[in-house]
Amino acid sequence: MTVDPNAATQGFPSPQPAHRRPSAARYLVPALVAAAVAVGLGVYGKVHDPAGTAFNLAGFSSSGAVKTWLATTAFGFAVVQLVSAFMVYGRLPGPSWSGVLHRWSGRVAFLVAVPVAVHCLYAFGYQTYEPRVLWHSLLGCFFFGAFSAKMLLLRSERLPGWLLPIVGGIVFTVLTVIWLTSALWFFRTFGVTT
Repeated sequence: MTVDPNAATQGFPSPQPAHRRPSAARYLVPALVAAAVAVGLGVYGKVHDPAGTAFNLAGFSSSGAVKTWLATTAFGFAVVQLVSAFMVYGRLPGPSWSGVLHRWSGRVAFLVAVPVAVHCLYAFGYQTYEPRVLWHSLLGCFFFGAFSAKMLLLRSERLPGWLLPIVGGIVFTVLTVIWLTSALWFFRTFGVTT
């Protein structure tokens, strides 16, 4: 028996466009990746023998000063990203290129934060000897997990409009507390030095 591919099909309705709800995997995968990144960094920091220092740059008095100024730079770019996010979402007036400013300030903030995290993990590890240090260690690991989830969610289609601002707000809030428990503490303890 042969089938004519051009013959009209009868009795079969034409397919309707799919309007299905997003699958749970769309949210589960970023959440699992975030958890894996955060736990992985925490485990590495806990089992790694702290080296005391990871890097130093000429012109700075100590590796702590380098880390503090890099963290402050990352936090400054994160503030730019927060303001530009308000522009992108129409909460503040802004130029047409506020989306580009938002993306690039986030990229720079992340690139500057990575050496700080590497230094913290390699030089100090995951520490719990006082509340400030415990919160710094916990939130440092959580930050990179939440950031990973945000980057994965950015690539998803048809997300609820509230999700990215919430995740972005969490990432910014956590980075703020990390900065308060490290760089601001350093400036208050040792002064604003290089």
